[in-house]
Amino acid sequence: MSDNWKSSLPASRPLSTDISDQIAMRIATGDLMADDRLPSEAELAVQFDCSRATVREALKRLAARNLIRTKRGHSGGAFVNHLTFDAAVEAHVATSTLLLSMNAVDFETAAEARFALERACADLACANHEPADLHDMKKAVDALSARCDDIAFCAADVAFHRAFVDAAHNPVLSYQLAGAVEGMQPLMNMITYPDRDRQEITRNYRRLANAVRARDGSEARLVLAELEALTIALFHRGQARRGRV
Repeated sequence: MSDNWKSSLPASRPLSTDISDQIAMRIATGDLMADDRLPSEAELAVQFDCSRATVREALKRLAARNLIRTKRGHSGGAFVNHLTFDAAVEAHVATSTLLLSMNAVDFETAAEARFALERACADLACANHEPADLHDMKKAVDALSARCDDIAFCAADVAFHRAFVDAAHNPVLSYQLAGAVEGMQPLMNMITYPDRDRQEITRNYRRLANAVRARDGSEARLVLAELEALTIALFHRGQARRGRV
């Protein structure tokens, strides 16, 4: 493990967060493998030139993300966990949410990336979907069509996109889209909800579900492109209404 971590840390966030992110990156890149023991709190405090309390908080963050486990006793310490797919998705969603909520990525850039990734699922979803996937999309559209509050609408919105992505039956795409759908979509809804037309959104989702059912990848990509343009237009409309443009 390198002793030269501190030089690459940004100063805009709490140091404990940046330390945990640096260690998480070492795990993700394979510099730290499952069951490897991390340096002691004292050693990490020296490496990062910080207090042991700061290191302890960083380790708590890693444990909360299921990236490490701690063991007491003479042979104890902090050890890298065997990372499961579900844990990786959870961490990915949390990071994506932070990126947008902290304005580390602007809205339009996030929307472009998210819909580009969803369009990458279109042909696979049309080719690989199963009856259960169509059922899940229809269930979400039905929920969107019902009278419901914003929280329930957002939940159904996320459920629809999750069902569409999962219809591709490609775990790599599902992982990549988890942050966009489950992390970014709720935040995008919060930003655009005063200006959105529920009927228009529901109508487009029904078109997308029908395209998947008909195995029409071109139509699916077209609907997603229209949804991207609508989402960005709603954002700019809200910005103008609030006098920010």
